[in-house]
Amino acid sequence: MIIQLKKDIATSERLDIEAKLTGNGIQAVDIHTQYNHYLVAIVNKEIDIRTIGKMAGVADVHRVTDAYKLVSRKWKLRATEIDLGDGVVIGENNFTLMAGPCSIEGEDQIEKIADQLVKSGVKIMRGGVFKPRSSPYAFRGMGIEGLKSFYEICRSKGIKIITEVMQVSQIEEMFDYVDIFQVGARNTQNFNLLDALGEVDKAVLIKRGISGSIDELLQSAEYVFSAGNERLMLCERGIRTFESAYRNTFDINAIPILKEKSHLPVIADPSHGIGIRKHVSRITLASMIAGADGAIVEIHHEPEKAFSDGQQTLNFEEFEHLVEQIDMLREVVK
Repeated sequence: MIIQLKKDIATSERLDIEAKLTGNGIQAVDIHTQYNHYLVAIVNKEIDIRTIGKMAGVADVHRVTDAYKLVSRKWKLRATEIDLGDGVVIGENNFTLMAGPCSIEGEDQIEKIADQLVKSGVKIMRGGVFKPRSSPYAFRGMGIEGLKSFYEICRSKGIKIITEVMQVSQIEEMFDYVDIFQVGARNTQNFNLLDALGEVDKAVLIKRGISGSIDELLQSAEYVFSAGNERLMLCERGIRTFESAYRNTFDINAIPILKEKSHLPVIADPSHGIGIRKHVSRITLASMIAGADGAIVEIHHEPEKAFSDGQQTLNFEEFEHLVEQIDMLREVVK
């Protein structure tokens, strides 16, 4: 059960509500977000929620049987929108493209890719400065100094930034230079990191775990929401299966299911999903048809020379063609 409290609720009213719940054998968790105040309760017996809804200080009450409650669509029928400012809004009926390199490599690279995004009308650039790599000898990113260059160049061109945060200690130093914190597949169940991201007022995109289920992804989002941050997005990036013909098994089924289960925006990651450059555009368009609210794709001015993931990275010509196809498909989807 989710009890949404009025913003001006008096302490005495809140205590009355908590006493009512306790009298019925129900313990509630008190949750404050940047937008609202909730009591989330696990109800193990029948209770007439109307008696709660009529109490002073209650704005609304909802019965939610899902294990994940705050991210469930059962109580919030209107889809969440993520407003990044400057007219950049991620949500339903507004397919949003995010694009950029796997790794930030230097200022010249950032300039070239950012200029391409401006030319294509894309407002969000992706790029890793802290890179989790399977091999300890692979390029692992330029760190905070790379992020500062990334931020300064993109800001000068009116572009927002999404980049991966890998540990709690990085959040504070990254905060001023990031518009969206990305939680990578390897950190989807790093609950300390999720809790910490719940305490900041920045958008967070959570990728599905390498072998994670849909419910596990939703529970990860619940960690962030319950810690105080409602500005969340879910990302389908494919899962590891027995198939070896491509990088991951991109679960197109997950997109409409996530949209059905949650009010949060759903973003597709076709680059990691299939991992084969010539098929990335097709999977992006398929994601759009399946109902995704956006996609995050890898691009580079010279994919063959990229420090990482060049095999799944579009060149500028391929990217321009994809943007044209997306614009055409918008009319069909509408």
